[in-house]
Amino acid sequence: MTSMPTVYFASADALFATVAARWRTDLAARPRGVRYCLALSGGRSAQGLFMALTAVWTPPPDGLVDVHFFWADERCVPSADSASNFGLAQHGLLGPLGVPPAQIHRVHGELEPGRAAAEASLELCQTAPTQHQGIPVLDLVLLGMGEDGHVASLFPEVPMIEPAAAGSEAVYRAVASPKLPRDRVTLDYATLAAARRVWVLVTGADKQDALKRSLRPDGKTPLARLGRLRGVTWVFVDQRLSPL
Repeated sequence: MTSMPTVYFASADALFATVAARWRTDLAARPRGVRYCLALSGGRSAQGLFMALTAVWTPPPDGLVDVHFFWADERCVPSADSASNFGLAQHGLLGPLGVPPAQIHRVHGELEPGRAAAEASLELCQTAPTQHQGIPVLDLVLLGMGEDGHVASLFPEVPMIEPAAAGSEAVYRAVASPKLPRDRVTLDYATLAAARRVWVLVTGADKQDALKRSLRPDGKTPLARLGRLRGVTWVFVDQRLSPL
């Protein structure tokens, strides 16, 4: 049975602080010496979460030893471009926490999108454990949600690939976004469905309708589709969106 438990917070800052603390708890619970693989996202929610995480961890914690950072999606731009999700995380989180370069696995957005997706897929499969279908299992994926219900760079116009039919080519894939920059690389539904935990951070009053449609059992948004593929997907919502 699938479910998307939804937790509302009095403010976006309270949401970010709670998710940051929850991630620390998740890390502390892992067996000593076990590799932990996390996928980050970009956008406004990610920026707020990064600020909360760096406030919690100063100076850099021993708890980040053997924590490996990946990305749920990336825009096909150079890493120094202001649109780069890697750049946002590097300046807002990874640099301040002193994460070693060997633990950072960015999507190379400056490459041709298909090649960037193939290289990112290979690197994730070489780092994280994999299911028997060859799909890597991330410990945690942190996602935002767009005003159309998109997650990562899986937009309503992008067809879904079911995990049972997916091969290694469905780990990351190149997509054409309806938003600029058009060329992007994203984790596919199969990889998101296989993750041990997926937390979706929803902030901004302009997302009320998309959230409502996403939480319906027959919802057609990418978040709704992802929810039906997983056992549990947690959704954290700020006060600007009224409880549904």
